[in-house]
Amino acid sequence: MAINLQKGQKISLSKEAGGNLNKIVMGLGWDQKKAAGGGKLLGGLFGGGGSDAIDLDASCVMFDDHNKVVETVYFGHLKSKDGSIVHTGDNRSGAGDGDDEQIIVELDRVPATVKALVFTVSSYTGQSFNSVENAYCRMVDAKNNAEIARYTLSAQGSHTAQIMAKVYRHGDEWKMHAIGENGSGRTIENLLPQILPHL
Repeated sequence: MAINLQKGQKISLSKEAGGNLNKIVMGLGWDQKKAAGGGKLLGGLFGGGGSDAIDLDASCVMFDDHNKVVETVYFGHLKSKDGSIVHTGDNRSGAGDGDDEQIIVELDRVPATVKALVFTVSSYTGQSFNSVENAYCRMVDAKNNAEIARYTLSAQGSHTAQIMAKVYRHGDEWKMHAIGENGSGRTIENLLPQILPHL
């Protein structure tokens, strides 16, 4: 049974997955907020090809023991050099059910020098989270597709990004911390200074 995480909550991924956890999938999903009449909030959205489409981007930043960036995996760099982290590709609309973007992590291949993986989401097209609803991130055990934990990104507001969660080493296990801090910026580069206090 998946855990619905609250902001600030920490869990052991290994324990929640029932022991041996080698490969996880961080899934991100969202929908365009609908207007009061049931239509889209803005014209030409999601499959309509209009210029107002919201493009949320998931990213994963690898940090070492000194809180230095080792590498960033995002839509412009889909695979880490060591092959342990793979972004499945950019979704520019959020249309359809299920995860809109996924980042796959092979935990046993993540270099020992990497202590934390921070997952973020940012609005590349610049709209605020007031235009988004039903946004979430979830952690899935890749071996059986079982959902381990889910964090609902319920905070609507004028922010254009969110630092979602951190997956980090604690002894010989991996833990997850639901951060849920609002941020600003269209790209992961804009978010990096905002991530550092959470390491």
